[in-house]
Amino acid sequence: MPEIHLVGVAALLTLSVIVLLAGRGRNLTLVVYGCALVISLVLCGGATMRLLMQSPPSSLALPIGLPWLGAHFRIDALSSFFLAIINFGGAAASLYGLGYGRHEREPLRVLPFFPAFLAGMNVVLMADDAFTFLLSWEFMSLASWSLVMAHHREADNIRAGLVNIVMAGIGAFALLLAFGVLAGPDGFYAFADMRTHAPAPLAAAAVLALVLFGAGSKAGLVPLHVWLPLAHPAAPSHVSALMSGVMTKVAVYAFIRVAFDLLGPPAWWWGVPVLILGAATAVIGVLFALVHTDLKRILAYSTIENIGIIFVALGLSLGFLASGFAAAAALAMTAALFHVLNHSLFKSLLFFGAGAVITATGSREIGQLGGLLNRMPATGLFMLVGCAAISALPPLNGFASEWLAFQAILLSPSLPSWALKLLTPAAGAMLALAAALAGACFVRLFGIAFLGRPRTITSAKAVEVDRFSLTAMGGLACLCLLAGIFPGQVIDALAPVARATTGAAMHPQAAMPWLSIAPIAESRSSYDGLLVFVFIVSSALLAAFIVHRLASNALRRAPAWDCGFPDADPITQYSAESFAQPVRRVFSSFAFRARAQVDMPPPGDLRPASYTVEWVDLSWAVFYRPVVAAVAKMAYWMNRMQYLTIRQYLSLVFAALVFLLLVLASWA
Repeated sequence: MPEIHLVGVAALLTLSVIVLLAGRGRNLTLVVYGCALVISLVLCGGATMRLLMQSPPSSLALPIGLPWLGAHFRIDALSSFFLAIINFGGAAASLYGLGYGRHEREPLRVLPFFPAFLAGMNVVLMADDAFTFLLSWEFMSLASWSLVMAHHREADNIRAGLVNIVMAGIGAFALLLAFGVLAGPDGFYAFADMRTHAPAPLAAAAVLALVLFGAGSKAGLVPLHVWLPLAHPAAPSHVSALMSGVMTKVAVYAFIRVAFDLLGPPAWWWGVPVLILGAATAVIGVLFALVHTDLKRILAYSTIENIGIIFVALGLSLGFLASGFAAAAALAMTAALFHVLNHSLFKSLLFFGAGAVITATGSREIGQLGGLLNRMPATGLFMLVGCAAISALPPLNGFASEWLAFQAILLSPSLPSWALKLLTPAAGAMLALAAALAGACFVRLFGIAFLGRPRTITSAKAVEVDRFSLTAMGGLACLCLLAGIFPGQVIDALAPVARATTGAAMHPQAAMPWLSIAPIAESRSSYDGLLVFVFIVSSALLAAFIVHRLASNALRRAPAWDCGFPDADPITQYSAESFAQPVRRVFSSFAFRARAQVDMPPPGDLRPASYTVEWVDLSWAVFYRPVVAAVAKMAYWMNRMQYLTIRQYLSLVFAALVFLLLVLASWA
């Protein structure tokens, strides 16, 4: 099985090289995305079949890489699941790119790196030794950076690329140290050797901290998230979907691989930092999504929120596993994996929809949109499905996975550790807050962008996008609905992964009556997505029948109510800023220090009034800005040292010599 995937990776890399050598071509976009679509579908199908058939792990060693080690590759249940997600996301992005790519101004800055990016993510998931893992991890990071810099003439994109590559380097260095500690003095770089040589408790704590830093920086955990809302909006929309819906899952895989596989049996406290970081990430991510007005930046911050939800479930799984509750650990792990799948579906859908809106209107500011549902009905419908799914509304898939996470949280009173017993309900409350704010966030996004009246001429003249883009969005919207209606089948498909990571799995759900799911026991809690779907559809049809058949046919026209002033100007509508103002005022003091500035001219002054809002990411202000200032100051003084005179250089050498002599004298 690894042979097939390596052939697919080789095909993707060959495609990249061919594009680089071919230069310009009339049908280059069609060839690249078409080939990437076929290769990704083949790899996704192979990984999915392997997962459903519960095939045993298979390995392959190649005589490349380190001379004494070679390159080891292995596919097991965990990597099969993530390979299926990565390649399905790549196939969806390739299908979308067949239409969206035609609008790219400089296609040669995207086409060579797109298949290379897919290849890098595939190799990370198959790597079975530290060297191959880190090499492919860096290759993936460099390919994604190249795609972020595709529109390099924009100043914001240059800054996004710089922050992206710096954070990628720091995260990779943390992973390098983590694998160094795992390898030990004997140099056990192969994962198989690491599994048989569990580190000491202190070393295991260091590895956990390092992998949280390294994988968390790539996933977007707070406070390591600062690059993500800059880089994801800078890339082309189908690449943003890959980075947000897919690449962040590679980071989740890295954490699971180390924490649940290579580190050995967990200690009870391992779940504490994961829970805290996950809960804080979920709330902070959705708060920033709620106050921003850039369409793609809203989606990027929403990714941070969903990564927090995943890590909360992973922290719960670690705590339950260390306490001997294997069934509860399997439930929490299944919730995390289910949300990994769901987020890849609805976030890719939403980024595709954002790309369609940008193509049709040329704007990413939701305050400059409005009324798009009448002009882009298919895109509006698919975006509505994505917004409802990410808001965890039944019967869509986002509700099913978050409901499973809350079911795991309700088992926390059985934990023996008081730290986890008290921390888990607090994390559950923060997840509930994040879910409520996510609903408000996407009501705001969809309402401002698609409902009401057009705020600009470009919004009024928008037209529907191409069929390739609509097909990609429609397929993802259908999968969001199917995964929410039939969650039991998805849970059963995830059983081999849960069993491989926690040693247990949820009891089979497909045999439950009416396709319902009962994660713990039917008498305790159950959910039936199909019945909820039937109830919603039947209620909507009944309401439509009553309105259209039994209501009066008389038509009455009246001006829109606007506080007594029938003004048809679109500026009288709710704005994105006014919608978020109550939440901004409540959370501004500790979340983002929002400051509103009003410039109201006195009577007689004809200049217009202005209202501006500024907010600061506290993670950037507290952690990164001092480091940047220190580096800049150091660079300034180092630069000054290049222009010293000969006498000054001799004086420095003499002072250094005296200092070293004093050190030697005191040492003696």
